[in-house]
Amino acid sequence: MSRYRVAVRTLCDFTAREGDLDHRFTPAPSAQEGIEGHALVASRRGESYQAELPLSGYYQGLRVVGRADGFDPSANRLEEVKTYRGSLERMAANQRALHWAQVKIYAALLCAERRLERVTLALVYLEITSGQETVLTQEASANELQAFFVAQCQCFLAWAEQESLHRERRDEKLATLTFPFPDFRTGQRALAEDVYKAASTGRCLLAQAPTGIGKTLGTLFPMLSAMPRQQLDRVAFLTMKTPGRRLALDALACLSSSTSPSSPTVPLRVLELVARQTACEYPGTACQGDACPLAAGFYDRLPTARQAAVERGWLDRDGLRQVALAHSVCPYYLGQELARWADVVVGDVNHWFDGHALLHGLAKANDWRVGLLVDEAHNLVERARGMYSAELSQQRLSHLRRSSSPALAKPLARVGRQWQALIKEISISEAASQRYHLLDELPSKLVAAMQTLAGAITDYLVEHPEAASFELQELLFEALAFCRLTERFGDHSLCDLAIHGRGKAVLGLRNVIPADFLALRFKAAHTAVLFSATLTPFHYYRDLLGLPESSVWREVVSPFSSRQLEVQICADISTRYHHREASVAPIVEALAGQYQRKPGHYLAFFSSFTYLEQVLATFQCAHPSVPIFAQTRAMQEAERELFLARFTPGGKGIGFAVLGGAFAEGIDLSGDRLIGAFIATLGLPPFNDFNEALKARMNTRFGQGDDYTYRIPGMIKVVQAAGRVIRSPEDKGVVILMDDRFTQAKVRALLPRWWGLDKPFHK
Repeated sequence: MSRYRVAVRTLCDFTAREGDLDHRFTPAPSAQEGIEGHALVASRRGESYQAELPLSGYYQGLRVVGRADGFDPSANRLEEVKTYRGSLERMAANQRALHWAQVKIYAALLCAERRLERVTLALVYLEITSGQETVLTQEASANELQAFFVAQCQCFLAWAEQESLHRERRDEKLATLTFPFPDFRTGQRALAEDVYKAASTGRCLLAQAPTGIGKTLGTLFPMLSAMPRQQLDRVAFLTMKTPGRRLALDALACLSSSTSPSSPTVPLRVLELVARQTACEYPGTACQGDACPLAAGFYDRLPTARQAAVERGWLDRDGLRQVALAHSVCPYYLGQELARWADVVVGDVNHWFDGHALLHGLAKANDWRVGLLVDEAHNLVERARGMYSAELSQQRLSHLRRSSSPALAKPLARVGRQWQALIKEISISEAASQRYHLLDELPSKLVAAMQTLAGAITDYLVEHPEAASFELQELLFEALAFCRLTERFGDHSLCDLAIHGRGKAVLGLRNVIPADFLALRFKAAHTAVLFSATLTPFHYYRDLLGLPESSVWREVVSPFSSRQLEVQICADISTRYHHREASVAPIVEALAGQYQRKPGHYLAFFSSFTYLEQVLATFQCAHPSVPIFAQTRAMQEAERELFLARFTPGGKGIGFAVLGGAFAEGIDLSGDRLIGAFIATLGLPPFNDFNEALKARMNTRFGQGDDYTYRIPGMIKVVQAAGRVIRSPEDKGVVILMDDRFTQAKVRALLPRWWGLDKPFHK
């Protein structure tokens, strides 16, 4: 009976790596090229060849599982296939040792399963560009392989036993986990019950829950409680912004310890993942042993650092850094390693949802049962669109043509010609003065030229790694990302060309329906809970995120009442673009009138900086005695902090801000620090060619063009901004909606029910 299960790759990563960390730029095949390379090798073998052969075996309670790349029974040869680019001699010796370890483990499992006495081991290195194979072989007896297998398992076994014991203790404590406070807040218990049911049934839950009920604790507590019963391996708490990570860590500290994370009552390993540039101790230094002292000998020092880290258990950014520096290893890459061994990982949504997501990759490789918690999930549509979009810059290409090696002159020139041909074709077929163009199909000749250029740059950098300048790498990454997305181009994306001046065109692939990419990510999780104060309507998120058909939507009863929030609609104001100038005076009058009736701190939201500046200038002239302060374009973090610092208890003034910006969500100004908000816009995206094309695509796919493109995204921003006013059951305030369209039934249906606006509007 196995007490612990480990994948062959994980076992060998643990036992066979040594030497320096080396993440210098080395052009490598893409995942798709790797798949195609494996298929090419398999196609060259005989009919008896068995590809992707599942194998497993045991050693003292340790179950080892994996899939060998291929086995040829007629030749009695087991193959491990690795794809690469350029010169095989450049491959590091420790990388080759890792590959031999993998094929030996697979061979040991094969011999035990099929009772073979001997087998030929083969490392098949496929150069992805030429298709040439280099095959390294060695003969091995079953006894030799079994001895190697036992040695690797023994090396891992102490860790495996530690992990098994940790999981037993973790699950034992989580099975009796109690809520850390005497009572739940209003709505918090209902949220927790829905999350627990979702985890128990393996379903996806969308929970719309208002701010102030403790959503973070109300989702983590039931998910952790379900962890032992549902045999969840990991919980991932995913956020859109850094403050969300801090809230999650605070809630986990509250759940796992009676006093502090250093004295846990629940042995829970918590890891915070941060961006590489945030964790880096030597900015501007290459991640390789001869450049960074924390990369030199990284794998030699990793075992003791890893052991110290799991013994510590609480690995927020500061905790992880302390362990890493105490053992002279890189904090960022130690965190990447510990993602394999943490119980709860707190990090950005990209760690599960983007094309190269760390947690998703680990879950797939190790067959983890994962519980996902996605905070501020109303942002996931736009974030995911960005993950699966890419651009090509004509200007970047032009810069490189003037400074690149002669070896790249021909492919660069070819791309330049295709850029010019595309722009000429567009200019002939459309108005020459038009700067934005939606393309009916991919510019296949330019894409082909970019693919050729990407291959040429890759080959060049393989032979000349010292020439890997930042600009050349940026162009390569840009080209690779774009070309990879063209392989999956479909009605989930749009292709456009923006011309910002001579030689400054940008070709974009814009994902508009992330569902086609995210559906498999949701399927890979045992359960997923998406929560936010704004998740209405359900079908919008279900359709655009690709949620499973069995997904459930719940609205948690608000602890707030309409008595706390006075909602006014200025039906005599229109903020439509062609009415903007006429709207300035009545908006100023409404702002001043409310402020004079009840002085205090207010936020006024506008659809753009231009509109904001118009109203601000008029207000300043008409009411110079009222304190005002404003969000500015490209505001730095220190400036944002000063803006928020103005909202002191008992203070007075009006802060002018842009809807959808830094002050429209994610800020907490409780009590009388903020007593009201003016919203002079419906937040609708601008009417332009792109959004009209998006509308047409939404109509074709879902029959909801206007709603999915304009109305729903706009009202999400409105509700988020208005949500800054009431932050606790004790708060009171006012929200003034300035536009006659707020009287429309379709618009009012998207506002929170607890506002009490469900009755027909009468002017």
